[in-house]
Amino acid sequence: MTLPFTPDPTVVPEVIAFFDHDTSTISYVVVEPGGTACAVIDPVLDFDPASGRTSTDGADAIIATIETRGLTLTWLFETHVHADHLSAARHIQSRLGGRIAIGRAITTVQEVFGTVFGEDARFARDGSQFDRLLDDGDTVQIGSLTAHALHTPGHTPACMTIVAGDAAFVGDTLFMPDGGTARADFPGGNAAQLYRSIHRVLELPDRTRLFMCHDYAPGGRAVAWETTVADERAHNIHIADGVDEDTFVVMREARDASLGMPRLILPSLQVNMRAGDFPPPDGQGRVYLKLPVNQL
Repeated sequence: MTLPFTPDPTVVPEVIAFFDHDTSTISYVVVEPGGTACAVIDPVLDFDPASGRTSTDGADAIIATIETRGLTLTWLFETHVHADHLSAARHIQSRLGGRIAIGRAITTVQEVFGTVFGEDARFARDGSQFDRLLDDGDTVQIGSLTAHALHTPGHTPACMTIVAGDAAFVGDTLFMPDGGTARADFPGGNAAQLYRSIHRVLELPDRTRLFMCHDYAPGGRAVAWETTVADERAHNIHIADGVDEDTFVVMREARDASLGMPRLILPSLQVNMRAGDFPPPDGQGRVYLKLPVNQL
């Protein structure tokens, strides 16, 4: 076993899902069993690339749920630096408190994309924009609920799966069984590494609930975001039991070569590598996002 902790599937936290239709992203509120402490995972900031305008409707729905339920927000987890939506972690933190956490390899991502976007010395590349940098096997408390960090790189270097009791939040590693797996062709991604990371997730107990970060409803089915380790091992179209690493890598690299860049990758990366903050304003208080040409 390569897991750095012993899972406890007898602990069953409440999980509340929020689906963002524009980006096909699922955010979550995770509540400790029998208590009021909670965490938020992968919250979305609404962004219109045509106008450059933001709104907080989706994030405010999460805030309203936490407030209505009388919950206390302790943590906001980013499973990785997302390339398909902007993070609302800072907005939610400004309203409810809590600490923002991400994998320690965020520093690698910041170094790469700090260069891509021509950031100057004002942009720290040490992860200091976040409140906690997680290493493989680290634990944090959501009240009485222990959450474990499982480093699962391959999609990006900083990907972390968050395991809390019988629930695991896999970010962009796995999709629902009929959706397969995430791409591995972004800077710092690696298909072989993704294969090994997914198999770490699949070492969790069979009944572990797996919560997806995205679902694109293949074949026109209804949107879904929850499955189990057993279902993924039996039915995942890319990486079910019996698929070896070489076969997976050939498939994943060929598939990635056919994919275009995510629609919001350029604004998303600039905000998300800052923990949900926008770049600093100019002398007149105006905020700008950059559009690098021919670099991705």
